[in-house]
Amino acid sequence: MSLTVKDLEKLQELSPDYRMELVDGEVIVMSPSGYESEEITTRISSKLFEHVDKNRLGRVTGSNAGFILPNSDVRAPDVSFVLAQRLRKSPRGFAELAPDLIFEVKSPTDSLKKLREKIDSFLEQGTTVGVLIHPEQHWIEIRRMDQEPMTLGDGNVLAIPDLLPGWEVRVDDLWSAEFPEVEDE
Repeated sequence: MSLTVKDLEKLQELSPDYRMELVDGEVIVMSPSGYESEEITTRISSKLFEHVDKNRLGRVTGSNAGFILPNSDVRAPDVSFVLAQRLRKSPRGFAELAPDLIFEVKSPTDSLKKLREKIDSFLEQGTTVGVLIHPEQHWIEIRRMDQEPMTLGDGNVLAIPDLLPGWEVRVDDLWSAEFPEVEDE
């Protein structure tokens, strides 16, 4: 049985504590992220939001914001950005468009193959850039439709000038800090 957006909304009302996506007519229940991956998601989101908000470029949301894509899937990337001219006002429900930019941060239980498939499905539906972040191996992969993925590591700078003029983030600034032990006095 193929489910619809209305079915997903009803299920979500019945189970508000669960995050769900609708993919090819099937509901996928999303599990919580690992601590480190969520910290990195928060870091990229805050760096992105600061620049976007200051320059009034558009909207930045986290993993609880769902998008109804042109193929009727309802998906929620870890972080998303939509240009201001494409979404002048925030909808109360799901946004009915593909975001311009998405980020997916690999959690310990995530499959790289599945994350790449998710990003590629967004690209097929109109997203311009998808970024996969791999905290354990300290690399990021920038994916665009009909282009070879570009991999960046520590020492490199992430920039997406066609969508975010002036925004740059050093890759090594994305990773979780390790604090020194403090001796008890």
